[in-house]
Amino acid sequence: MRFDLTDLRLFLLVLETGSITHGAAQANMSLPSASARLRGMEDAIGLPLLERGRRGVEPTPAGDTLAHHAKLVLQQIGQMQGELGEYSKGLEAHIRLWANTAAMSEFLPKVLAPFLACRPNVVVNLKERRSTEIVKAVSGGVAEIGIISDAVDHGTLQTFRFATDRLVLIVPRGNALAEHRRIAFQQVIEHVFVGLTAGNPLQELLCEQAVLAGRPLSFRARMRTFEDVCHMVEHGVGFGIMPQTAAKKFRGSIGIRSLGLTDGWATRHLALCVRQFDTLPRYARDLVEHLSAGARLAPVNTQ
Repeated sequence: MRFDLTDLRLFLLVLETGSITHGAAQANMSLPSASARLRGMEDAIGLPLLERGRRGVEPTPAGDTLAHHAKLVLQQIGQMQGELGEYSKGLEAHIRLWANTAAMSEFLPKVLAPFLACRPNVVVNLKERRSTEIVKAVSGGVAEIGIISDAVDHGTLQTFRFATDRLVLIVPRGNALAEHRRIAFQQVIEHVFVGLTAGNPLQELLCEQAVLAGRPLSFRARMRTFEDVCHMVEHGVGFGIMPQTAAKKFRGSIGIRSLGLTDGWATRHLALCVRQFDTLPRYARDLVEHLSAGARLAPVNTQ
């Protein structure tokens, strides 16, 4: 059974127009030639593909199946031609990647740099958003790839392992709590805090958890970076909460101590999410493979 691309395009045009005559015209083909091709397709599979009536043609069950696969094949061919055209012309290939705060600040820079360094024609458009917003963006085709906490409902998206993010409490080195190794959020919620700027996704998560715990957080200052937060904490302005990876960068040079948070929500497994890996552009698939190189490239969940 062999159908060429001309056969598949003709068949879809016939279904689209509801007429062999009009489909042939759309395909720039004579009616006898189009009819011969359609008969040849039916002979090849031994089943009728079209039902002919007074109002035009309709697909048979076999025709419906063929139409479904024909659309996929032509879509893949078009995608391949577009990608190869971009590479051959030296055009920039754009990947829309949305990531949560932990991924954006602590994990992405180190792993994204070598990927871009050897692909001068690839541009990654990054946006920092909350995991729930990222799921909506990827589901709706606004972004090709997302990096989210795997605790959020990702619906039918495919997810791949990326990294583990643990949140810790930052206190001044001389504080009484500095002797603890781990502590519950509820035990420190009454203290004043130094936070990140309003609208920061991590900051919003902490505020939500505080409300759920029954007491909104009190902030003395809001800073732009984790380093700024650490300096404030060092001078006793308030406590801070940040990813463990960020705290490790500063605890040796700044007078702070980090305590692990015992709350379940404070340990988050980060995951890459895509609508469907196999249909991503080649360069986007390359990025997913690169970012998940530390873990086996296999879907965590494909509901």
